[in-house]
Formats: sequence, C-alpha cells, structure tokens
Amino acid sequence: MLDLVAVREGGTVAQALQISLRTAQHAESLGFKRYWLAEHHNMASIASSATAVLVGHLAGGTQRIRVGSGGVMLPNHAPLVVAEAFGTLAELYPNRIDLGLGRAPGTDPLTMRALRRDRLETAEDFPRDVAELQRLLAPAQPGQRLVATPGAGTNVPIWLLGSSLFSAQLAAERGLPYAFASHFAPRLLLQAIDLYRRQFKPSAALAKPYVVIGVPVIAASTDAEAEFLASSTYQRVLGILTGDRRLLLPPVENFAAQLRPQETAAINDFLAAAVIGGPDTVQHGLAALAQATRADEFMLVSDIFDPALRLRSMDITAAACSALKDTLQSQVAL
Repeated sequence: MLDLVAVREGGTVAQALQISLRTAQHAESLGFKRYWLAEHHNMASIASSATAVLVGHLAGGTQRIRVGSGGVMLPNHAPLVVAEAFGTLAELYPNRIDLGLGRAPGTDPLTMRALRRDRLETAEDFPRDVAELQRLLAPAQPGQRLVATPGAGTNVPIWLLGSSLFSAQLAAERGLPYAFASHFAPRLLLQAIDLYRRQFKPSAALAKPYVVIGVPVIAASTDAEAEFLASSTYQRVLGILTGDRRLLLPPVENFAAQLRPQETAAINDFLAAAVIGGPDTVQHGLAALAQATRADEFMLVSDIFDPALRLRSMDITAAACSALKDTLQSQVAL
C-alpha cells in the first residue's frame, strides 16, 4: 500500500494522520507485505511531508508489516541525513524498514528553494547520492571518516523509484529493486520494466530483478458503486492536471459524465493502470496487470473519501489477490 495521507475536505491533518495509522494496521491484518509513504511538500492535501517521522509513527503502531518511503526525494536531502534518519528507524524496528528513493523534487520551485535546493542539479547527482547512501548504510570500513550513526551496518534496503527509464536503468546497473510509478505515470510502464529486467546485474543486495508497480484501486460491492467512489480520485487527478489542487473531495454522482472529452482523455491516461469495480472486475483487472507485467508486487493506491469504505476496498482487493495467487503461475504479492 502506498499512502499519500490525504487530507479530506472538512477534515484536519491530525485526522489524516490517524486514518493513515488505522489503514496501516488494517493492511497488516490483511497480510499486506509493506506500507509506504510519499514525500510531498507545500501541498495542503497531503500530510506525509515529514516522511521519516511518519514511517516511525506507523512502524510503532504496527507489529510485522514493513514500513518505508515511496519515496524520499533524494535531491531534497543530504544523503547523510537520510542515512541517519532511516538508520535510526532500522535500529528501532529491525528488518521492517524500506528506503525508497526518487529523483524528482516532488514540489514547486518556491518550495525547492525553501528546502535549500539552490544549486543546479546534474544527471550525475542522483546516482552519486544513491552510491553514497549505500556506503553510509553498509558496515563502516576501517579508516572510513564519514560514518552514519545510527545507520552504518543497518543495510536498510534501498529501492529506486521512477516513472521514466532513468531509474530503471540505474536500478538494473546497481542490482537494486525497482518500483515503477504507474499509479500516476503508466505510459512507460512496460518499457521501463523490460529495460530493468534485461539490463539487471546481480548484486549483494539482490540476486535477480524485483519489480513493484503502482496500481490505483477502487473496489466496492458493485461496479457502479466503485465508479461513484472513484469520482474522488477523478477530481484529485483533474486538479493535478489543471493546477487546481484541493483537499480530497467527496464522491459526486455521474461526475465522469460532466467532464469534457479532453478532460476524460487526460484522466484516463493518468489512470491507465487503475483497477476500479466490484469483486469480479477487480480480480480480472489485477490478473490482466499481473499477466502483462509479471510484477513481483502490486503497490496499491486508494483515494477513497470515506475511510471505512477505503478499508472495505482493501478487503475486496486482498481477497482478489489471494485468488490470483492460486490461479497465476507468477505470484502477485500485496
């Protein structure tokens, strides 16, 4: 599960954080493998900006599920600070912390300056920072002058995240697991994971390619109800595309019918990997994605306004994935 910790219309940040914890606890009860949080800044609708702090909060409120970043936007941070933060988390919650890294700023130019990102980025910065993070999280070597404490020797698993071919190629070169952001940028999904698998070089971290894909899922009792609930997602996506970001809005009857053709096309392009429907539709949609991508895991994103109906969507999706495990040759993990 990937959680943007949405702030709902009529709700507060504190409520969004409470909902996130309850959702993580529910995901754990359903047997989900991991629960990730995304770094975004200066967005009133997203409460996960202090990602490492929230990772610790959710890890402390659960027992077994892996908790991590999906991701930390590495250009916004010094690698040493990231290593110390996630090294601390790894010491507090051994074998339960993931460090997913992205190379986009995840915000606007004004906020980039506020994050002290006043230097020009080059194509070499992200690979160099990833390598430094790997060194800082590995066991300290004799004579090593810069040591992350906590951090050194924790070997927190590093994942590379991306929506283009750049991170796919880097993850393959470094032998790292790869997560593709098909929950909002699905266009290059098949091309990116094919490149990653073809160019993958085994490493101390990973013997063979490992792919996670982002999947927006809205599951309900019927297709019609799921389409109604999905109108909250449609409104969010339209706001992103038009620069009119708002808090997560309640669903609207027949919202899709009110859209102009170009708006419908843009939303459909954004959500091309989405699975929306009743139990049978969800199972068939996930099966099609599994067969097309051979993904090792689905990372679910679910923008449902009513938190209780979001938990029910997770129940339906977990049941669909459980059925898939019995019928598909390649296992699909939550």
